[in-house]
Amino acid sequence: MVKMPRVRKEFCPRCGKHTDHEVEKVKTRPRSELKWGQRRYRRATAGYGGFPRPKFEGRQKPTVKLNLRYRCKVCKKAHQRVSFRAKTLELTEA
Repeated sequence: MVKMPRVRKEFCPRCGKHTDHEVEKVKTRPRSELKWGQRRYRRATAGYGGFPRPKFEGRQKPTVKLNLRYRCKVCKKAHQRVSFRAKTLELTEA
């Protein structure tokens, strides 16, 4: 388990200096139905018949990749870092 403070001092690329940043976990947005990959997926899975893709065989990974967004408290601009793997993430107040 990774414990991380909700407010950290980070380098802001827009301000060009170290300022306090709010840390938030990036949530996945709903997929757009108009994108080509999603249209192809809907077309392949539509209609009568079996599912065209193989079912996932094997175990689930023990960790998930976490994407964190750092939002500057001075200029309110957000940036992301390279994601890392962890089982759970806990944002603490201290």
